[in-house]
Amino acid sequence: MSRHPDQPVRLWLAAGLLAYLVLPWYAIQDTAWYTVLGQVLGGPETASGLVQILSHHRVWLLLGVLGLVVAAIGLAVPPGKAQGRWFLAGGVLGFGGLLASGFMIGAKGWSFEILNRGFGELALNQFGIGIGAFVALLALVMIAAFGVARLGFFKGDLFVASAVVGCSVLLLLFIAFPVVKALHGAFLNEQGQWSLLALQERIGNERVWGLNCLAGGLRCGVAWNTLFLALCTATGTTVLGTMMALMAERSASARVQTPLRVVALLPIITPPFVVGLGLILLFGRAGVVNQFLEYAFGIQPTRWFYGVLGIWIAQMFAFTPIAFMIMRGVVQGVAPSLEEAAQTLRADRRRTFFTITLPLLKPGLANAFLVGFIESMADFGNPIVVGGQYSVLSTDIFFAIVGAQYDQGRAASLAWILTLFALGVFALQRGLLGKQNYTTVSGKGDAGIPMALPDSVRRVLNAVVYPWLAFTVVVYLFAFAGGFVQTWGRDYTLTLNHFKTAFALEWGQFGLVWAGTAWNSLFTTVKLAGLSAPVTAATGLLIAWLLARTEFHGRGLFEFVALLAFAIPGTVLGVSYILAFNVPPVELTGTGLIIMLCFMFRNLPVGVRAGTAAFRQLDKSLDEASLMLRASTAQTLFNVVLPLLKPALVAALVYSFVRAMTTVSAVIFLVTAENELATTYIIGRVGNGDYGVALAYCTVLIVLMSLAIALIQFLVGERKLGRRKTGAAAVAVPAI
Repeated sequence: MSRHPDQPVRLWLAAGLLAYLVLPWYAIQDTAWYTVLGQVLGGPETASGLVQILSHHRVWLLLGVLGLVVAAIGLAVPPGKAQGRWFLAGGVLGFGGLLASGFMIGAKGWSFEILNRGFGELALNQFGIGIGAFVALLALVMIAAFGVARLGFFKGDLFVASAVVGCSVLLLLFIAFPVVKALHGAFLNEQGQWSLLALQERIGNERVWGLNCLAGGLRCGVAWNTLFLALCTATGTTVLGTMMALMAERSASARVQTPLRVVALLPIITPPFVVGLGLILLFGRAGVVNQFLEYAFGIQPTRWFYGVLGIWIAQMFAFTPIAFMIMRGVVQGVAPSLEEAAQTLRADRRRTFFTITLPLLKPGLANAFLVGFIESMADFGNPIVVGGQYSVLSTDIFFAIVGAQYDQGRAASLAWILTLFALGVFALQRGLLGKQNYTTVSGKGDAGIPMALPDSVRRVLNAVVYPWLAFTVVVYLFAFAGGFVQTWGRDYTLTLNHFKTAFALEWGQFGLVWAGTAWNSLFTTVKLAGLSAPVTAATGLLIAWLLARTEFHGRGLFEFVALLAFAIPGTVLGVSYILAFNVPPVELTGTGLIIMLCFMFRNLPVGVRAGTAAFRQLDKSLDEASLMLRASTAQTLFNVVLPLLKPALVAALVYSFVRAMTTVSAVIFLVTAENELATTYIIGRVGNGDYGVALAYCTVLIVLMSLAIALIQFLVGERKLGRRKTGAAAVAVPAI
C-alpha cells in the first residue's frame, strides 16, 4: 500500500503539537529534561508550552501554535502549489515568530513590556529553549521545507527540500550567526559606535601588511606571514598525503600497507602540543640535535628551529594525515579500466600515470589543498609552541582576546583577514575545477587490476615517504618517553607513577573507585566526542551530497558557510559561541551541549570536503537508475550512494572523533569544572610543570583513539568496487 503524500507533514504536525503539550518548553537548570516530565503542568521552569501560554502568560508562544494551525489547514488542500503556500506560511510564521520574539526578549526584556504589562514581570523572565521548544521549532522548519517542495522547488522532492532547508538553518544558527556576531566588532570604535574607519585603523598598518623582510628587514607583516605559511603547509601536506595514499593503495607488498596507514595516521590522534614537545626535545636549544652538533663539531646551540621552519614542520605532522585520508579514497576510486585502456594503446606505465591517473586525482588534490590551507591559517597550538618571534594571525588574535590589551575589535579585524584569505582559496579551487568531470565509479563492471606504480615514481615515493615515517616514529619516541621516566632531563629512572596519578583504581566500601585525577575529564571527553562524531560525519556527507547532486539558488553561499568554521581560528570560534549563546533564547554557555556543537561545526568541513571529492567520482547514473526503479531519494542515498562512500565516511568519522578528543583552542573558553576535557587537564598539568602526568595522559589517549579508529573501520567496512589488488609487477599488455 503506497504512503499518503501528506504523511510526513502529518507526522511533523503531530510532533509539534506534542511538544507543546507534554514536553518542558524551556531548558531545565542543573538536571536533565526527562527527569521533570511529570512536572509539565507545574511552574514556569518546567511547564510545557501550552501551560506557559495559559498559566504563565507567555503569550508570544502562541505564534508557534498559530503556525501549526495554519499548516494544518493546508492538509485540507490537495497537494500542489496552493497547499505549499499554506505549509510555507505556517512554518515561517511559527518558526520566525518564535525565534524573533525569543531573541528580542533575550536581548532586551523591555521589548514586550507594554504588551505584557498586565501579566507582571514574570512574563519577561525567560530561560533558553528546551526540548519542547527544540522539537516544535524543528517541526516548523520541516513543514516550511515541505511547503517549498510543494511549490515546485527541488523538483518537488520532500527529502531534498527538508535536507537543504534543515542544513541551512543549522549552518546559519551555529556558524554564520556566532561568527558574524563576533566579527561585527571590527566595525565598532572605542566608544562602541559603528564606523567603517575602525577596521582600517586596526589592520591598515605596517605590522599587518608590512614587507620589510623583502628589503632586508627582520620580519614581514603578520598577514603575509600567515599566507606564506599556509601556502607552504597546504602544498607540503597535499604532496606528502598523496604520496602516502599512492603507496598505501598501490604498494606491491601488503605487509607494508598496514604499518604505513598506522604511522601515517599517528599524528592526527595526538594532542598538538605533544608533537611540538617532541620536536623541541629533538631540535630545541637543549635538544638532541643541537647537543650532538656541539659535541661533534663545536657548534654552539641556538634557537634556529623556532620560527617559520618549526611551525611548518609541526603543521606538516599535524595536517598531512587529513590529506592522506582524503586522497586515499580518491586513489581507490580511480578506475583500472581507464589505465588499462591507455596501456592497450601502447602508453607505458609512466605516461599512463601522468596523463590518466594524476589528472583523475584533481578533485582530491584540490580538496586536500583547501583543507590544508585553511587548517594552517586557523592553527593556534603549533605557532604558540614553536613559533618563536614568527607572528601569525591566530596567535595575534589569541593575545588580543586574552592578553592585557583585551582588544576584541582588533581580534575581529584580524579574523576578517583570515576569512577573506579562505574565501580567495575557495574561489580559486572552484575556478580550477570548474565543471570538469572526474567520474570513475559507475554502474558498469570494472574488475580490472590497478596499475602498478612506474619504477621512477615508486623510487621517489620510497625516498620521501619512508624517511618521513621514520622521522615520525623518532619524534613520538622522544615525546612519550617522558611519561615513563621520573623527571625528564634530571632523573631517567623508569616509573609508572605518572600513570597511577592519572588513572589509579582502588577498591572502596561500595566497590571500584576511580581514584585517578584524570578519569572525570576522560569520561567527559569520550562521551562528548562519541556523541558528536556520528552527527558530524552524517551532516558533512549529507551536505556534500546536496552540493554534488542538487542545484539550488544560493548553493555557493551554502558551501562557503559550511566551510566558514575552518576559516575562523578555534579561539575566535569559541569566543563567538560564548557571545552568541550566553543569553536566551539559545542559552548554552556552561553546558556540555555547547562543547558538542563546537566540536561538530568546527570539524564539519572535513566531512564536506571528503564527501565532495568522493561524489565527483560517482556517476550520477547510479542515482538515476535507483530513482527510475521507484526508490525514494532517501532509499537511494542510504542503499546505493552511502555504501560507495565508505572511505569518505571513515575519514569523516575518524577525523571528527579524534579532533574532538584532542582539540584545544576551540573549547578552551567553553569548558567548566563540570565539563573538563582531556586537553584542558593536560594543559593544566603542563602549566604546573608536571610533564610526566601530561605525557602519560597523552599515551593513554593515543591508545584509546587507536582502538576507536580500528572499531570505526571494522563497523563501516571497506568499499567493494569489484576490483582486484595491484600485483607485485605490472600486468603485461600484449602488443597489437
